[in-house]
Amino acid sequence: MADTSRTSVQLDTVAVATQDPEREQPWADLGLKADEYARIREILGRRPTSAELAMYSVMWSEHCSYKSTKVHLKQFGEIPQETPLASGGVGEGAKMLAGIGENAGVIDIGQGYAVTFKVESHNHPSFVEPYQGAATGIGGIVRDILAMGARPVAVMDPLRLGPLDAPDTRRVLPGIVAGVGGYGNCLGLPNIGGETVFDATYAGNPLVNAGAIGVLRHEDLHLANASGLGNKVILYGARTGGDGIGGVSVLASETFDEGGPAKRPAVQVGDPFMEKLLIECTLELFAARLVAGIQDLGGAGLSCATSELASAGDGGMHVELDTVPLRDSTLSPEEILMSESQERMMAVVEPDNVDAFMAICAKWDVEAVVVGEVTDTGRLEIDWHGERVVDVPPASVAHDGPVYERPYARPTWQDALQADRAEALARPTTGDELKKTLLTLVASPNLCDKSWVTDQYDRYVRGDTVLSQPDDSGMIRIDDETNLGVSLSTDCNGRYAKLDPYAGAQLALAESYRNVAAGGALPMAISDCLNFGSPEDTDVMWQFAEACRGLKDGCLELGIPVTGGNVSLYNQTGETAILPTPVVAVLGVIQDVTKRTPSHFTGEGEQIFLLGESREELSGSEWAHVVHDHLGGLPPRVDLAAEKALARVLVAASSQGVVTSAHDLSDGGLAIALAEAAFRHEIGARVTLAGDPFVALYAESAARALVTVTDDQVEALTALAAEHGVPLTRLGTTGGSELVVEDQFSVPVAEVKSAWVATLPAAMA
Repeated sequence: MADTSRTSVQLDTVAVATQDPEREQPWADLGLKADEYARIREILGRRPTSAELAMYSVMWSEHCSYKSTKVHLKQFGEIPQETPLASGGVGEGAKMLAGIGENAGVIDIGQGYAVTFKVESHNHPSFVEPYQGAATGIGGIVRDILAMGARPVAVMDPLRLGPLDAPDTRRVLPGIVAGVGGYGNCLGLPNIGGETVFDATYAGNPLVNAGAIGVLRHEDLHLANASGLGNKVILYGARTGGDGIGGVSVLASETFDEGGPAKRPAVQVGDPFMEKLLIECTLELFAARLVAGIQDLGGAGLSCATSELASAGDGGMHVELDTVPLRDSTLSPEEILMSESQERMMAVVEPDNVDAFMAICAKWDVEAVVVGEVTDTGRLEIDWHGERVVDVPPASVAHDGPVYERPYARPTWQDALQADRAEALARPTTGDELKKTLLTLVASPNLCDKSWVTDQYDRYVRGDTVLSQPDDSGMIRIDDETNLGVSLSTDCNGRYAKLDPYAGAQLALAESYRNVAAGGALPMAISDCLNFGSPEDTDVMWQFAEACRGLKDGCLELGIPVTGGNVSLYNQTGETAILPTPVVAVLGVIQDVTKRTPSHFTGEGEQIFLLGESREELSGSEWAHVVHDHLGGLPPRVDLAAEKALARVLVAASSQGVVTSAHDLSDGGLAIALAEAAFRHEIGARVTLAGDPFVALYAESAARALVTVTDDQVEALTALAAEHGVPLTRLGTTGGSELVVEDQFSVPVAEVKSAWVATLPAAMA
């Protein structure tokens, strides 16, 4: 792009663009296709100015416009937005107060409270610059939550990286973790959950997904629109700089080459202390009822904020771009519009409220400037030093971009992949071999202790964290008097999604749903972060289409809505795409957090039961992955009716005080669930298994949970399971210092835990 910040270069105004329609423009360098550039000229009736070209390029990028995925995402709108909450005897009903299309979804949770939550990606920037990429991912998702009128109360970080022993993982992982922790800790927000998963397909293309939760009263809900003729448009927060020009809007919209990303625009630089001031300032502005509309500045910066606010409002806005506070006075108009500098918000304010708005900003030492006003022209008009550099229909930039129906087809290799079943692999047959398998799996990168990661995060700041890692889900208290709380879990097994993307997406949904229920919260809604390879690959687009179809069908059957989410494409290095990774976040509500259920054994002499049915399902399992480096076959069978029934039992058992612990069964099967339940207090267990002990220990059948009860609650658990038609099997009792599988092996809990905790510190040393 030409450097128009120099005085020797003529400013490219609307008038100039009209007079020299054939000027050569760098549309391809900005990521636009020839037909897209032609469409822009058709919309405007002339060539775009350089500033307009910059706006269209970032807003029509894959990351911002979802141009390859809109046709599939629209089916989420078919899911009812009202959710009956009759299960478990908890709640009267819930509804979505804001959903798809807003900065974040908002769910009514009762007692006049609402919760907003969302998951987004910051994948490509986190490979280029791990610390700032991850840090600004946290900052961006927190501002999305803030923009809905909510106080952010917690964050989460689902992470995917290359092999643990790969040199680049040792470069990327410490920076990502430090960025997530550094930014979140400085904001004073607890990090209550997430995942850290390793696989060779993520080498050179880590996934850094960031989630956040916010709390608001119903009357505090704010939306992103610019309405009210004459209302002022105020930009406040940090100054605009050259960092992040192009940022995620360009960087996340193409494939990395083998040697690294083909385009490396400057990654955004975060300042969490500025963001903390921005949060408190914004919440005070909300409380004073001074904000008529609001939008955070994230991907695409001012291009996004101005066009989306205008498009969602009365349709007109005039902006004086030279009033924007700058850190770099040499920035050109197009660079200012493309900059993704962090810690900025844009508010629409009635003229009579401007002075009060400015006074609150000054109190918090937050710079604020009136940069424009709402008009009735139906145009977004932007001036620079008295010259018109942008004159566009705002919807054409923000919402009416290209829509592609990318070709997709079931891969030719899919049948052979599914035929290569892990059930046919050699498996342990003796007690000693079963014990060795346990010690191998607990020390494997995906199942080992993640304290090296989570100890860098403050999980308990604010004093309302009820559950956090290593529990199945994170849980936050919302109201100190009533103990109303919310729970959140994120999950996805990319191997399952590779084997069958439809079922894999549903298994991600089911596991998050199950994790929330295991803690005692009633699952209510989902957000998603759909991470896939290049949409120009028909195999990848088939995976994406199938995953979306699976999520939609799964949510319909479970009766929970999709509140919104994120799509991240072009996650591949050269020809190697990542495992399809549709991360699903499930939000649950618990009426009394004092009745939550932990994931670990809490006492000796308690009865251990398995809820659900176990089958010989080993394809895509951690056992096949770790022991045999194998991926093939079909993933575990999805049974959402069984998941719903299991959740009803778990929620009711929690609220009625029936169970003392509950742990979902997922990666690693029953063996890993038993070990993880034992680790917290080093309480052992003695169990007896029916049938093939290997299948019983390591199969990964879904819709199962491990629970413990005291002797006097066995009858109550049995009645609950029978009421909801959930199979119940007694396994044994807690106690002692060993894990004992009758007639097979025994091993000290301390020995298993030692193997579990050693892996990550050794790899990062």
